Amino acid sequence: MITFDRVSKRYPGGQQALANLSFSLARGEFAFVTGHSGAGKSTLLKLVLGIEKPSGGKLVVNGNEMGLISPKMLSLHRRQIGTVFQDHQLLNDRSVYDNVALPLEISGLDPREGKRRVRAALDKVGLLSKEKLLPMALSGGEQQRVGIARAVVNTPRIILADEPTGNLDPELSAEIMALFAQFMSVGVSLLVASHDRALIDGLGYRILTLEEGRLSAEANPHSAGGSANEH
Repeated sequence: MITFDRVSKRYPGGQQALANLSFSLARGEFAFVTGHSGAGKSTLLKLVLGIEKPSGGKLVVNGNEMGLISPKMLSLHRRQIGTVFQDHQLLNDRSVYDNVALPLEISGLDPREGKRRVRAALDKVGLLSKEKLLPMALSGGEQQRVGIARAVVNTPRIILADEPTGNLDPELSAEIMALFAQFMSVGVSLLVASHDRALIDGLGYRILTLEEGRLSAEANPHSAGGSANEH
C-alpha cells in the first residue's frame, strides 16, 4: 500500500527534511508517526499525498511511484486518499452535509449516490442528526468528526491525519482514535502524525519515531510480545 525505500527529501536551500527513510504500511494497517517538531512528520505525509516529491530513493503508494507520477495520475491518486487536519479546515458558510459532500461534488459523482455516501459517512461518525447545522454550532470534537466524515466519503484506500487530536482533550482524543480504528476493518490504511505519546503509546498500534528526518525507532506492540527496534 505504502512503501518508502531509502527515501530522502531535501528542500531548496539545503534543508534535509527526510533522510534514507525505509518502511512499509500494509492494507488495513494503522500506524503512528511521531517525533519532535521539525522531525519530518508533515513532510512524510506530503510525500504520500504527492504535494512534495522525493529527492532520492523510491516511494510507492497504491502502486504509483511518486517520484515519476504524471499530473493526471496524481489527481486520481489524491482521490484515493482521505486527509484529516488538526484545524478541521471546514467551510463555515456551508452546512455539515455540504462540507462532507464537497469532495464528491469535485469528483462529479452522481448526486443520488453522493447523498447516500454523505449520509452514510455522517452516520458512521454519529452526526447524521446534525447534517443541517453550520460547523460553528458544533463542538471541537464534533467538528473533527465532520472532517473525518469528509475524509472517508470518497471511500479512500488510505487516510492521512496530521495531528488530528491536537486541539482536543484526552477523552475526545481517544474517541477520535477509536473512530479511525473502525476503518481498518474495511481495508483502509491509516497513517497518523502525532506528538501525543501519552495517547498513542496506550493504543497498541505501530509507532514510527522520526528524529531529524530519520527513522530512529519503531515499535510494533501487536507483534509477538511487542517489540521496539532502534535504528
